Amino acid sequence: MSTGAFKPKIGITTGDINGIGIELIIKSFAEHKLLEFCTPIIFASNKVINFYKNTMGETALQFHGTKDLQVLNAKGINVFNCWEEEVAVTPGIMNDIGGKYGIRSLMVATQCLKDGQLDGLLTNPIHKKNSQTHDFNYSGHTPFLKEKFGVKDVAMMLCAENIKVSLLTEHVPIADVSKNITYEGILSKVKIIQDSLIKDFGIDKPKIALLGLNPHASDNGLIGKEEQAIILPAIEKLKSDGYLVYGPYSADAFFARQQDQNFDCVLAMYHDQGLIPFKSFDKGLGVNYTAGLPVVRTSPDHGTAFDIAGKNLADNSSFLHALFMCIDILHHRAGYAENTKNKLQKNSRNQFKKSKDDIVE
Repeated sequence: MSTGAFKPKIGITTGDINGIGIELIIKSFAEHKLLEFCTPIIFASNKVINFYKNTMGETALQFHGTKDLQVLNAKGINVFNCWEEEVAVTPGIMNDIGGKYGIRSLMVATQCLKDGQLDGLLTNPIHKKNSQTHDFNYSGHTPFLKEKFGVKDVAMMLCAENIKVSLLTEHVPIADVSKNITYEGILSKVKIIQDSLIKDFGIDKPKIALLGLNPHASDNGLIGKEEQAIILPAIEKLKSDGYLVYGPYSADAFFARQQDQNFDCVLAMYHDQGLIPFKSFDKGLGVNYTAGLPVVRTSPDHGTAFDIAGKNLADNSSFLHALFMCIDILHHRAGYAENTKNKLQKNSRNQFKKSKDDIVE
């Protein structure tokens, strides 16, 4: 695949249809220059998209409705109709309808991605409370995608211009965090993060920082034992395997002293330890990326924002960054695969030449 001519097909989910997801889509793709970089496919229904178009007033968005991904407008915006029935859209109201159709959009888009009909996926926000169904019993997109694509582990990676933060534990109650800090878990996450930084972001020799779990990273075991018993041994093992990993660092001093700027990614031990500083620094431009999948999935780093839904107030900056990151990662992966192929061919040719020379001699 030539990375220069590659124009990927990006599937886009609605998120909760009563949240701000569809508004973000309409605002973003009203700028037709985006179509130079990708072919967008929105998993929704014509009726719901038109509802929001009418609610928002003047918009330049024009789209092609389809029920067949083989019949797309490669130079335009496509809406893949996941449902035909009338749906009561009530912006700003959290109810079962909003959750149900948001999950349907996600389910259909993900299956199309798995079937190879899409190149990448951008997911809009769902709400955990009203998205739980018989078919979707997950705490969020990340565990769902992990199971859907049959991988042992993934890493939630929050990305902004000058900072990347990943999480060892994700949506876990604070009372259960400590028991989920394991030697094997750290090894797994760091390996996924390093692989992603190389293949997905083009960083040849990534440096990764690990935060401690306890205040002051336990002060050499005075305030908790996890650093000495689990985190440090994992770091030592990773270093012995050639990884550029450092820590564990005291989380407060680490970010206060801007030590994150010295690393390509920071692995936090739990959700708020990593996401509070990240969202303080990302200026609303952060992207949630799922590292470790065989496919590319990005998402804005915010929620459904029911408080402003339907009021034409949503800022689509994070959505745009998620879209461009999805495209960029697809290009990086294509380039990495091409370079790897060239290296293998070169090594094979060199080996053949050596064998030939040996025979001639």
